Amino acid sequence: MIPTIFGIMLITFAVTQFVPGGPVEQLIAKIEGHGSGGAEVRATGGGALYQGAKGLDQERIAKLQQLYGFDQPPMKRFWLMMKHYLVFDFGTSYYHQQSVAALVISKLPVSMSLGLWSFVIIYGTCIPLGIAKAVREGSRFDVLTSSAILVGYAIPGFVLGILLIVLFGGGSFWSLFPLRGLVSDNWQTLPLLGKITDYLWHMVLPVVSMAVGSLAVMTLLTKNSFLEEIRKQYVITARAKGLEENRVLYRHIFRNAIIPIITGFPGSFVTAFFTGSLLIETIFSLDGMGLLAYESILNRDYPVVLGTLYFFTIIGLISRLLSDLSYVMVDPRITFDSVESR
Repeated sequence: MIPTIFGIMLITFAVTQFVPGGPVEQLIAKIEGHGSGGAEVRATGGGALYQGAKGLDQERIAKLQQLYGFDQPPMKRFWLMMKHYLVFDFGTSYYHQQSVAALVISKLPVSMSLGLWSFVIIYGTCIPLGIAKAVREGSRFDVLTSSAILVGYAIPGFVLGILLIVLFGGGSFWSLFPLRGLVSDNWQTLPLLGKITDYLWHMVLPVVSMAVGSLAVMTLLTKNSFLEEIRKQYVITARAKGLEENRVLYRHIFRNAIIPIITGFPGSFVTAFFTGSLLIETIFSLDGMGLLAYESILNRDYPVVLGTLYFFTIIGLISRLLSDLSYVMVDPRITFDSVESR
């Protein structure tokens, strides 16, 4: 995990630091292009550097580079950045003028809502549906459900989102669901049950748009995993002994077939809290991590880009570690102990 995160940060730092149009160049363009210097310049302490339409001399450009820390050699900047990141000090956003940690925390409710409810819908639907399809393989139910989920898989999430808005968001047909934000404007004045209902009602369209595309993969994975176990010899033996079909399915097949699905559960559950979708957030006017990442890249907001990358890389690596450990917990055949050579 340590060399992985070090390599990711080093490569990303090299790419972001040497591409044209960095924060210094953008600030210079704003200073030279706006008669009053702009609110962004004053916010960064650079208002006194404004020189009207005459441009900036090298001395003032050097001060700007010093302001952003670009007067230091690249490797020194990288080591200083990693030193701060080790204690989770991500610095201050160039664009938003607030700490990166506070900025990410302010965006997490949207991403956590989208990711968590999508996770619940995907796992809550794909496991029972996959089992039902495996038991009824080749039946009309199997064919119809496969066709439905593959059609959903083929439709991009943002296209489905637009379609749902047209149908149920007051576009051309029914006005059933709200289209903006996590809650209504009068959310604070609602009773507790009204707050919960209002929040869930806002989540319906964006969550459905995100979840439908993933249902096909997980459902077919569940189905194929159960089919593989159903065809094994121990299942034939259990049926030959006269065991009931439900007991064979849930006492023998289930605990073996569910291993490939359940081992990905910890990683999916952890990452569900931090996922973001730019297109879904844009369509439904949700200000989450996807939109923050996109704006940060456009504005060359390196503290946000690198700080969030570092944090979410750690989250991703931990989730993969949990997935590996879960293999040992659910499958006694797997062990991390070394086998002595005979």
